[in-house]
Amino acid sequence: MDISEIWIEKYRPKMLSEIAGQKFIIERLSAFVKSKNLPHCLFSGPAGCGKTTAALCIANELYGNAVKANFLELNASDERGIDTIRIKVKDFARTIPLDKSFKIIYLDEADSLTKDAQHALRRTMERYSNIARFILSCNYSSKIIIPIQSRTAVFRFTQLKESEVIVFLKGIAKNENLTVDDDAFKSIFYLSEGDMRKAINILQMAAITEKAITADVVYNVMSTAEPMAVKDMLLFAVNGNFRSAREKLLDMMLANGLSGEDIIKEMHNQIFTLQTDDIKKLQMLERIGEYEHRISSGSNTRIQLEALLAQIALIGVKKE
Repeated sequence: MDISEIWIEKYRPKMLSEIAGQKFIIERLSAFVKSKNLPHCLFSGPAGCGKTTAALCIANELYGNAVKANFLELNASDERGIDTIRIKVKDFARTIPLDKSFKIIYLDEADSLTKDAQHALRRTMERYSNIARFILSCNYSSKIIIPIQSRTAVFRFTQLKESEVIVFLKGIAKNENLTVDDDAFKSIFYLSEGDMRKAINILQMAAITEKAITADVVYNVMSTAEPMAVKDMLLFAVNGNFRSAREKLLDMMLANGLSGEDIIKEMHNQIFTLQTDDIKKLQMLERIGEYEHRISSGSNTRIQLEALLAQIALIGVKKE
């Protein structure tokens, strides 16, 4: 197992009640498990919000020690063609469940399935619904064909809140005897963007480096732009001090080895925190979008970022 997956599996909840956040969804799923019945389900939502964990918890609670015989997990992004549905899924679906009334087939990233594969899946869902239940997980439910959506109970998972992620991470830190300050927890959440899987990975990588984890350790481990450094660079530019802004940019790029994409992404985040009028913020955001496209198209990163700082400086000093 990859080292980045060790803590994810170690601390993955085994029961629905242990999942962070998603209170309303967990209550609905728990009611189905309690009744020993389950409809076809469609889990949609952003990455790292608990979709796969919820499916595994359902299987654990329904099957116990017989989970391997009655639960099939497939990643549809790896096996996305119609043959996967016709062979692997169909063969598993039509076999009689072991000491249970139905078995569960979990298709992760189902929005990666081709249209033909989805239509074949629809027929399989219809034909074997008496002995098999399907749980489909996706980031975008709109990419799932309507006939499948109409045959499933849709559960829309939401991005986890900062408090929910930090409480879960504090439990891990306590078990691993780590010293983590509050700013480090906030930095981990900020970098993870509500993705619990990514947050756990960040904490694990920081723990390998230091037992006493601070915000600086987190940003160094992730090799991402530190928000305050980017904000200082923007403030220099907005106030017309282009030379200092450029020095700050070169320090982040050359001394810290940050990529242009990382810096421009953090610039986008920090624009909203600047104490300037909204019209200027709109103009800056327009320039950021333009220069991000130039960088992604292959233009020289350093030249483009310096030009972007020049544009922001001009916007900042321009009088109404």
